[in-house]
Amino acid sequence: MSSMSMTGPFNIGEADGRSGVSAKMVRHYESLGLLPKVGRTDSGYRQYTDKEVHTLRFIRRARDLGFSMAEIAELLKLWQDRRRASANVKRIALAHVADLEVRMKEMDAMKRTLERLAECCHGDHRPDCPILDELAD
Repeated sequence: MSSMSMTGPFNIGEADGRSGVSAKMVRHYESLGLLPKVGRTDSGYRQYTDKEVHTLRFIRRARDLGFSMAEIAELLKLWQDRRRASANVKRIALAHVADLEVRMKEMDAMKRTLERLAECCHGDHRPDCPILDELAD
């Protein structure tokens, strides 16, 4: 029987492998309340089911898209609420898109500034450097 055909319970290492979320982050998400406390063996080891692994995949995918922990908590509640209004999910997604647009503009401005400073730097053996001068200003 291959390990992929198992349906749980899984130890933290197996849950980590199935979800793509490190054991450290699994514990972190649990401490934040994003993942409910799971059952434990008599010896105290956490035991995860397919449900928790699915939740971990959801969290990982949301993190991959850059959602904050607060946004992920809200999205998780909506995902688990079968009577949710999709408008609430869309509102969160569009607010995140707007935030990403602002951050992209800020990053573009940083890039242009660094390119300008790098053009002004001789990049030779001399100690004078406009990049350091700008940072020190």
